Amino acid sequence: MGLQRGNSIGRRQARRARHATGDWYSPRVNYAQLLFPDFSLILCGYLVCRYTALNRPVWDQVEVLVYYFLFPVLLFHSIVRSTLDLAGASSLIAAGVSMGLIGIGLAYALPQLPWIGKRIDTRLHAASAQVAFRFNSFIGLALAERLAGAQGLLLLAVLIGFCVPMFNVGAVWPMARHAQRSVGRELLRNPLIIATASGLIANVLGFKVPAWADPTLNRIGAASIALGLMAAGAGLRFASLGQAKTLAVAVLSIKHLLLPLVALGLSLVFGLSAVQTTILLAFSALPTASSCYVLATRMGYDGAYVAGLVTLSTLLGVASLSFALGVLR
Repeated sequence: MGLQRGNSIGRRQARRARHATGDWYSPRVNYAQLLFPDFSLILCGYLVCRYTALNRPVWDQVEVLVYYFLFPVLLFHSIVRSTLDLAGASSLIAAGVSMGLIGIGLAYALPQLPWIGKRIDTRLHAASAQVAFRFNSFIGLALAERLAGAQGLLLLAVLIGFCVPMFNVGAVWPMARHAQRSVGRELLRNPLIIATASGLIANVLGFKVPAWADPTLNRIGAASIALGLMAAGAGLRFASLGQAKTLAVAVLSIKHLLLPLVALGLSLVFGLSAVQTTILLAFSALPTASSCYVLATRMGYDGAYVAGLVTLSTLLGVASLSFALGVLR
Protein backbone atom coordinates (compact mmCIF):
# COMPACT_ATOMS: atom_id res chain seq x y z
CA MET A 1 0.00 0.00 0.00
CA GLY A 2 2.80 2.39 0.92
CA LEU A 3 4.60 1.65 -2.33
CA GLN A 4 1.43 2.33 -4.37
CA ARG A 5 0.87 5.60 -2.51
CA GLY A 6 4.46 6.63 -3.15
CA ASN A 7 4.14 5.82 -6.85
CA SER A 8 0.90 7.84 -7.04
CA ILE A 9 2.55 10.84 -5.40
CA GLY A 10 5.53 10.47 -7.71
CA ARG A 11 3.29 10.45 -10.79
CA ARG A 12 1.46 13.56 -9.63
CA GLN A 13 4.77 15.36 -9.04
CA ALA A 14 6.00 14.29 -12.47
CA ARG A 15 2.83 15.61 -14.11
CA ARG A 16 3.23 18.94 -12.32
CA ALA A 17 6.86 19.11 -13.41
CA ARG A 18 5.98 18.37 -17.05
CA HIS A 19 3.26 21.04 -17.00
CA ALA A 20 5.65 23.59 -15.48
CA THR A 21 8.32 22.96 -18.11
CA GLY A 22 5.92 22.87 -21.04
CA ASP A 23 6.43 19.12 -21.65
CA TRP A 24 2.80 18.11 -21.40
CA TYR A 25 -0.02 16.84 -23.54
CA SER A 26 -3.44 15.48 -22.70
CA PRO A 27 -5.31 13.73 -25.51
CA ARG A 28 -8.43 13.62 -23.34
CA VAL A 29 -8.96 17.40 -23.40
CA ASN A 30 -12.31 18.30 -24.95
CA TYR A 31 -11.46 21.49 -26.82
CA ALA A 32 -15.05 22.17 -27.84
CA GLN A 33 -15.89 22.22 -24.12
CA LEU A 34 -12.81 24.35 -23.44
CA LEU A 35 -13.99 26.92 -25.97
CA PHE A 36 -17.58 26.98 -24.71
CA PRO A 37 -17.17 29.81 -22.12
CA ASP A 38 -15.74 32.20 -24.70
CA PHE A 39 -18.20 31.42 -27.48
CA SER A 40 -21.14 31.43 -25.06
CA LEU A 41 -20.25 35.05 -24.24
CA ILE A 42 -20.21 35.80 -27.97
CA LEU A 43 -23.68 34.25 -28.26
CA CYS A 44 -24.87 36.29 -25.26
CA GLY A 45 -23.65 39.48 -26.91
CA TYR A 46 -25.48 38.61 -30.13
CA LEU A 47 -28.76 37.81 -28.34
CA VAL A 48 -28.62 40.88 -26.10
CA CYS A 49 -27.91 43.18 -29.05
CA ARG A 50 -30.55 41.58 -31.27
CA TYR A 51 -33.44 41.14 -28.84
CA THR A 52 -33.11 43.79 -26.11
CA ALA A 53 -32.94 47.55 -25.81
CA LEU A 54 -29.13 47.24 -25.56
CA ASN A 55 -28.85 47.51 -29.32
CA ARG A 56 -26.05 48.29 -31.76
CA PRO A 57 -25.41 51.93 -30.70
CA VAL A 58 -24.79 50.75 -27.11
CA TRP A 59 -22.28 48.13 -28.23
CA ASP A 60 -20.50 50.61 -30.48
CA GLN A 61 -19.58 52.52 -27.33
CA VAL A 62 -18.62 49.31 -25.53
CA GLU A 63 -16.23 48.46 -28.40
CA VAL A 64 -14.60 51.88 -28.10
CA LEU A 65 -14.19 51.45 -24.32
CA VAL A 66 -12.65 47.99 -24.68
CA TYR A 67 -10.42 48.83 -27.63
CA TYR A 68 -9.01 52.12 -26.36
CA PHE A 69 -8.87 51.51 -22.58
CA LEU A 70 -9.71 48.12 -21.08
CA PHE A 71 -7.82 45.92 -23.51
CA PRO A 72 -4.63 48.05 -23.63
CA VAL A 73 -4.55 47.98 -19.81
CA LEU A 74 -4.78 44.17 -19.91
CA LEU A 75 -1.90 43.91 -22.38
CA PHE A 76 0.30 46.33 -20.46
CA HIS A 77 -0.35 44.63 -17.12
CA SER A 78 0.17 41.13 -18.52
CA ILE A 79 3.61 42.06 -19.86
CA VAL A 80 4.79 44.15 -16.92
CA ARG A 81 3.89 41.65 -14.19
CA SER A 82 5.65 38.69 -15.82
CA THR A 83 9.28 37.75 -16.16
CA LEU A 84 10.00 38.49 -19.79
CA ASP A 85 12.52 36.27 -21.56
CA LEU A 86 12.66 37.52 -25.14
CA ALA A 87 15.65 35.29 -25.87
CA GLY A 88 13.70 32.24 -24.69
CA ALA A 89 10.68 33.29 -26.73
CA SER A 90 12.70 34.22 -29.82
CA SER A 91 11.84 30.97 -31.62
CA LEU A 92 8.13 31.49 -30.95
CA ILE A 93 8.35 35.10 -32.13
CA ALA A 94 10.16 34.03 -35.31
CA ALA A 95 7.57 31.32 -35.97
CA GLY A 96 4.67 33.73 -35.34
CA VAL A 97 6.09 36.44 -37.59
CA SER A 98 6.84 33.87 -40.32
CA MET A 99 3.30 32.53 -40.10
CA GLY A 100 1.93 36.07 -40.33
CA LEU A 101 4.02 36.88 -43.41
CA ILE A 102 2.89 33.66 -45.09
CA GLY A 103 -0.75 34.48 -44.29
CA ILE A 104 -0.40 37.99 -45.73
CA GLY A 105 1.33 36.59 -48.82
CA LEU A 106 -1.42 34.02 -49.41
CA ALA A 107 -4.14 36.65 -49.00
CA TYR A 108 -2.45 39.11 -51.36
CA ALA A 109 -1.89 36.37 -53.98
CA LEU A 110 -5.57 35.44 -54.39
CA PRO A 111 -6.33 37.78 -57.36
CA GLN A 112 -3.27 36.38 -59.17
CA LEU A 113 -4.33 32.74 -58.96
CA PRO A 114 -5.36 31.53 -62.42
CA TRP A 115 -8.34 29.45 -61.33
CA ILE A 116 -10.05 31.97 -59.03
CA GLY A 117 -8.40 35.34 -59.75
CA LYS A 118 -10.84 36.25 -62.53
CA ARG A 119 -13.78 35.70 -60.15
CA ILE A 120 -12.50 38.09 -57.50
CA ASP A 121 -13.31 41.80 -57.45
CA THR A 122 -10.05 43.60 -56.68
CA ARG A 123 -11.62 46.38 -54.62
CA LEU A 124 -13.61 43.90 -52.53
CA HIS A 125 -10.44 41.84 -52.13
CA ALA A 126 -8.53 44.87 -50.83
CA ALA A 127 -11.04 45.21 -48.00
CA SER A 128 -11.35 41.48 -47.30
CA ALA A 129 -7.73 40.30 -47.46
CA GLN A 130 -7.22 41.27 -43.80
CA VAL A 131 -9.77 38.63 -42.74
CA ALA A 132 -7.32 35.90 -43.81
CA PHE A 133 -4.58 36.82 -41.31
CA ARG A 134 -5.86 39.10 -38.54
CA PHE A 135 -7.06 37.59 -35.26
CA ASN A 136 -9.48 38.19 -32.38
CA SER A 137 -7.29 39.14 -29.43
CA PHE A 138 -10.10 38.82 -26.87
CA ILE A 139 -10.69 35.15 -27.66
CA GLY A 140 -6.94 34.55 -27.90
CA LEU A 141 -6.07 35.92 -24.48
CA ALA A 142 -8.97 34.18 -22.77
CA LEU A 143 -7.99 30.87 -24.38
CA ALA A 144 -4.24 31.24 -23.77
CA GLU A 145 -4.71 31.68 -20.05
CA ARG A 146 -7.01 28.67 -19.91
CA LEU A 147 -4.55 26.53 -21.89
CA ALA A 148 -1.27 27.44 -20.20
CA GLY A 149 -1.94 29.87 -17.35
CA ALA A 150 0.12 33.01 -16.88
CA GLN A 151 2.87 31.64 -19.14
CA GLY A 152 0.45 31.18 -22.01
CA LEU A 153 -0.98 34.66 -21.49
CA LEU A 154 2.51 36.18 -21.58
CA LEU A 155 3.55 34.24 -24.70
CA LEU A 156 0.44 35.35 -26.57
CA ALA A 157 0.92 38.94 -25.40
CA VAL A 158 4.44 38.88 -26.86
CA LEU A 159 3.11 37.44 -30.13
CA ILE A 160 0.50 40.19 -30.23
CA GLY A 161 3.19 42.80 -29.68
CA PHE A 162 5.25 41.60 -32.63
CA CYS A 163 2.44 40.63 -35.00
CA VAL A 164 -0.15 43.40 -34.57
CA PRO A 165 2.03 46.06 -36.29
CA MET A 166 2.73 43.70 -39.18
CA PHE A 167 -0.92 42.69 -39.51
CA ASN A 168 -2.07 46.30 -39.37
CA VAL A 169 0.32 47.18 -42.19
CA GLY A 170 -0.99 44.19 -44.14
CA ALA A 171 -4.59 45.25 -43.53
CA VAL A 172 -4.19 48.96 -44.22
CA TRP A 173 -1.80 48.84 -47.15
CA PRO A 174 -4.22 47.63 -49.89
CA MET A 175 -6.82 50.22 -48.89
CA ALA A 176 -4.58 53.15 -47.96
CA ARG A 177 -4.13 54.59 -51.45
CA HIS A 178 -7.90 54.75 -52.02
CA ALA A 179 -8.62 56.40 -48.66
CA GLN A 180 -5.55 58.65 -48.86
CA ARG A 181 -4.44 57.74 -45.33
CA SER A 182 -0.93 57.34 -43.98
CA VAL A 183 -0.05 53.77 -42.98
CA GLY A 184 2.50 55.03 -40.45
CA ARG A 185 -0.04 57.31 -38.80
CA GLU A 186 -2.55 54.46 -38.49
CA LEU A 187 0.07 52.30 -36.75
CA LEU A 188 1.30 54.99 -34.35
CA ARG A 189 -2.28 55.62 -33.20
CA ASN A 190 -3.07 51.94 -32.60
CA PRO A 191 -3.77 51.48 -28.84
CA LEU A 192 -2.71 47.80 -28.88
CA ILE A 193 0.70 48.66 -30.30
CA ILE A 194 1.12 51.52 -27.82
CA ALA A 195 0.18 49.31 -24.85
CA THR A 196 2.44 46.43 -25.91
CA ALA A 197 5.43 48.63 -26.70
CA SER A 198 5.12 50.56 -23.44
CA GLY A 199 4.72 47.29 -21.51
CA LEU A 200 7.87 45.83 -23.07
CA ILE A 201 9.84 48.99 -22.31
CA ALA A 202 8.57 49.09 -18.71
CA ASN A 203 9.44 45.42 -18.22
CA VAL A 204 12.96 45.86 -19.57
CA LEU A 205 13.48 48.91 -17.32
CA GLY A 206 12.37 46.90 -14.27
CA PHE A 207 9.13 48.76 -13.58
CA LYS A 208 6.83 46.95 -11.15
CA VAL A 209 3.12 47.60 -10.67
CA PRO A 210 2.44 48.53 -6.99
CA ALA A 211 0.72 45.77 -5.03
CA TRP A 212 -2.23 48.01 -4.20
CA ALA A 213 -2.92 48.54 -7.92
CA ASP A 214 -2.90 44.85 -8.89
CA PRO A 215 -6.52 44.05 -7.88
CA THR A 216 -7.85 46.99 -9.89
CA LEU A 217 -5.82 46.08 -12.97
CA ASN A 218 -6.85 42.43 -12.68
CA ARG A 219 -10.51 43.46 -12.66
CA ILE A 220 -10.00 45.72 -15.66
CA GLY A 221 -8.37 42.81 -17.51
CA ALA A 222 -11.24 40.45 -16.69
CA ALA A 223 -13.77 43.07 -17.78
CA SER A 224 -11.95 43.63 -21.07
CA ILE A 225 -12.14 39.96 -22.03
CA ALA A 226 -15.80 39.52 -21.07
CA LEU A 227 -16.98 42.75 -22.70
CA GLY A 228 -14.74 42.20 -25.73
CA LEU A 229 -16.25 38.79 -26.39
CA MET A 230 -19.80 40.08 -25.96
CA ALA A 231 -19.03 43.03 -28.24
CA ALA A 232 -17.80 40.57 -30.87
CA GLY A 233 -21.13 38.77 -30.62
CA ALA A 234 -23.05 42.03 -30.87
CA GLY A 235 -21.20 42.77 -34.12
CA LEU A 236 -22.23 39.53 -35.85
CA ARG A 237 -24.04 40.16 -39.12
CA PHE A 238 -25.40 37.56 -41.48
CA ALA A 239 -26.36 39.82 -44.38
CA SER A 240 -24.27 40.54 -47.50
CA LEU A 241 -22.76 37.04 -47.55
CA GLY A 242 -24.39 36.09 -50.86
CA GLN A 243 -22.01 38.18 -52.95
CA ALA A 244 -18.42 37.25 -53.77
CA LYS A 245 -18.67 33.66 -52.55
CA THR A 246 -15.36 32.67 -54.15
CA LEU A 247 -13.52 35.39 -52.27
CA ALA A 248 -15.23 34.42 -49.00
CA VAL A 249 -14.27 30.75 -49.34
CA ALA A 250 -10.70 31.68 -50.27
CA VAL A 251 -9.93 34.04 -47.37
CA LEU A 252 -11.67 31.85 -44.79
CA SER A 253 -9.84 28.76 -46.03
CA ILE A 254 -6.53 30.53 -45.53
CA LYS A 255 -7.55 31.64 -42.06
CA HIS A 256 -9.08 28.45 -40.70
CA LEU A 257 -7.32 25.64 -42.60
CA LEU A 258 -4.03 26.67 -44.16
CA LEU A 259 -2.62 28.81 -41.32
CA PRO A 260 -3.00 26.06 -38.65
CA LEU A 261 -1.13 23.68 -40.98
CA VAL A 262 1.55 26.33 -41.55
CA ALA A 263 1.82 26.85 -37.78
CA LEU A 264 2.36 23.13 -37.22
CA GLY A 265 5.15 23.06 -39.79
CA LEU A 266 6.82 26.15 -38.32
CA SER A 267 6.65 24.68 -34.80
CA LEU A 268 8.74 21.76 -36.08
CA VAL A 269 11.13 23.97 -38.05
CA PHE A 270 11.83 26.26 -35.07
CA GLY A 271 11.82 23.45 -32.47
CA LEU A 272 9.16 24.99 -30.23
CA SER A 273 8.35 23.55 -26.81
CA ALA A 274 4.96 21.98 -26.14
CA VAL A 275 3.52 25.15 -24.57
CA GLN A 276 4.92 27.35 -27.34
CA THR A 277 3.49 25.00 -29.98
CA THR A 278 0.10 25.07 -28.26
CA ILE A 279 0.06 28.89 -28.18
CA LEU A 280 1.18 29.15 -31.82
CA LEU A 281 -1.47 26.67 -32.97
CA ALA A 282 -4.17 28.50 -31.00
CA PHE A 283 -2.92 31.81 -32.40
CA SER A 284 -3.10 30.47 -35.97
CA ALA A 285 -6.68 29.19 -35.63
CA LEU A 286 -8.30 32.17 -33.90
CA PRO A 287 -11.28 33.85 -35.57
CA THR A 288 -10.43 37.02 -37.43
CA ALA A 289 -10.50 40.41 -35.73
CA SER A 290 -13.96 41.89 -35.17
CA SER A 291 -12.52 45.29 -36.06
CA CYS A 292 -11.96 44.24 -39.70
CA TYR A 293 -15.31 45.61 -40.75
CA VAL A 294 -14.71 48.82 -38.77
CA LEU A 295 -11.44 49.41 -40.63
CA ALA A 296 -13.03 48.61 -44.00
CA THR A 297 -15.93 51.00 -43.37
CA ARG A 298 -13.67 53.75 -42.06
CA MET A 299 -11.54 53.58 -45.20
CA GLY A 300 -14.50 53.73 -47.57
CA TYR A 301 -15.00 50.06 -48.47
CA ASP A 302 -17.87 47.58 -48.24
CA GLY A 303 -18.03 47.13 -44.48
CA ALA A 304 -21.22 45.05 -44.60
CA TYR A 305 -19.55 42.33 -46.67
CA VAL A 306 -16.50 42.27 -44.41
CA ALA A 307 -18.80 42.08 -41.36
CA GLY A 308 -20.34 38.96 -42.89
CA LEU A 309 -16.88 37.42 -43.26
CA VAL A 310 -16.11 38.26 -39.63
CA THR A 311 -19.35 36.54 -38.59
CA LEU A 312 -18.51 33.36 -40.51
CA SER A 313 -14.95 33.41 -39.19
CA THR A 314 -16.21 33.67 -35.62
CA LEU A 315 -18.44 30.64 -36.13
CA LEU A 316 -15.68 28.69 -37.91
CA GLY A 317 -13.34 29.45 -35.01
CA VAL A 318 -14.85 26.63 -32.96
CA ALA A 319 -13.98 24.13 -35.69
CA SER A 320 -10.52 25.51 -36.50
CA LEU A 321 -9.43 25.78 -32.86
CA SER A 322 -10.66 22.25 -32.17
CA PHE A 323 -8.79 21.09 -35.29
CA ALA A 324 -5.57 22.90 -34.39
CA LEU A 325 -5.52 22.01 -30.71
CA GLY A 326 -7.25 18.64 -30.75
CA VAL A 327 -5.91 17.14 -34.00
CA LEU A 328 -2.70 18.91 -35.07
CA ARG A 329 -1.35 19.34 -31.55
